Amino acid sequence: MMKTLFLNPPSFEGFDGGAGSRYQAKREIRSFWYPTWLAQPAALVPGSKLVDAPARDMTVEQVLPMADDYELIVMHTSTPSFRSDAKVAAALRERNPKLKIGMVGAHVAVDPYQSMKLAPALDWVAGSEFDFTCKEVAEGHDYADIDGLTHRVNGQIVRNKPRALLENMDELPHVVDVYKRDLVIEDYFIGYLNHPYLSVYTGRGCKSRCTFCLWPQTIGGHVYRTRSVEHVVSEMAKAKEYFPQVKEFFFDDDTFTDDVPRAEAIAKGLGKLGITWSCNAKGNVPRKTLEIFKDNGMRLMVCGYESGNQQILHNIKKGMRVEQLREFSKNCHELGLKIHGTFIVGLPGETKETIKETIAFAKEVNPYTLQVSLAAAYPGTFLYNQAKQNGWLMEEDKGGRLVAEEGIQVSSISYPHLSHEEIFESLGEFYKQYYFRPGKIWEITSEMLTDWEMMKRRLREGVEFAKFLTKRENREQNAA
Repeated sequence: MMKTLFLNPPSFEGFDGGAGSRYQAKREIRSFWYPTWLAQPAALVPGSKLVDAPARDMTVEQVLPMADDYELIVMHTSTPSFRSDAKVAAALRERNPKLKIGMVGAHVAVDPYQSMKLAPALDWVAGSEFDFTCKEVAEGHDYADIDGLTHRVNGQIVRNKPRALLENMDELPHVVDVYKRDLVIEDYFIGYLNHPYLSVYTGRGCKSRCTFCLWPQTIGGHVYRTRSVEHVVSEMAKAKEYFPQVKEFFFDDDTFTDDVPRAEAIAKGLGKLGITWSCNAKGNVPRKTLEIFKDNGMRLMVCGYESGNQQILHNIKKGMRVEQLREFSKNCHELGLKIHGTFIVGLPGETKETIKETIAFAKEVNPYTLQVSLAAAYPGTFLYNQAKQNGWLMEEDKGGRLVAEEGIQVSSISYPHLSHEEIFESLGEFYKQYYFRPGKIWEITSEMLTDWEMMKRRLREGVEFAKFLTKRENREQNAA
């Protein structure tokens, strides 16, 4: 077994994305998701180590000496961070020419040839589901015999046959063992989750066909493959023992509620453990199921509303009706379940009028917290191909990037009737109209007045949020 380092490399300051964020950018408040995509193969490789450089505020200079201590480094990359990550790989190679270096993640899975060409320091990149691919590389198998691998042979780039998606998800060991060994859980912070939190996946894939969504179209697929109820509950029992300071456990499956009977069974198991938990959900969860969730420790659900305009929901193949989302929101409010609502501006069919409609809808359903993102055309998604075919995708030299130099999200899509500048500007306006209204201000203030820890947290977040809006406004002014 090769001595292996799994590395989430340094990139933009405060950038969350190389290790699993769905929108790979510097967020409005400091946020970091767990590097679960790296922790999972790390759990399969005995003696390995996981280093999450961004969460630890580590620089490239601090990471480079690690090249002396390992035979193999596996790096997770993303489309916005790939060029920076390639430079880190080159620096590691220069430090230790004998080192083997590979990359995993959606970006290299979608375009392995171009990735290898642009990053000559790489020995290989892995395809969609790369856990056992990494394990076999670390075990020293011949590259030619490893499914899912793209590698170099005499200077030529060779792509092996794809690796079959894993069907028995219980074959994957618990990631919390790697978290305990290698991570500082207090490093991980998400604005809408109690801190410290801990997140895991209980399954991969999503039944929905949303045209913009990255993971199902590039890594996980559209069949929801799940770990058994017993496997999940046993890991949560272990996590509770390992990390007594954790205040909330989060299930980061694309749509944890895709399998309602299983979700209910897991909820009942969690209820017996007495833990607080949350998950990603689709806005069609039956009220009866919501009641079971609430009775068994659920606090919050992340719901992708995306838009308040029905035609846009049709355009992106959301498979949801606005009325369903209203009913879901009403049920959650009545049961005391909080919602973190996610919205996107700039999707196909967007106009100035539909943006106003979505802002009004967001105020109506009134989620506890809200995240607004710009439509992001990631390579490998239907939206990317659609934007390219219709001439909506901006060329990179004209600003068509997913993030700016400082890591904040910018619009890579522009329509004849709605420019990328207008889409960019609408995000800040969305946030202001939602949060700077008397009812929401009072809601936040009341929460702060009854909880000293929440007071300190919200004050810090408020400062970060104000800086975020100021940076965006400065960017708008400079672009004008």
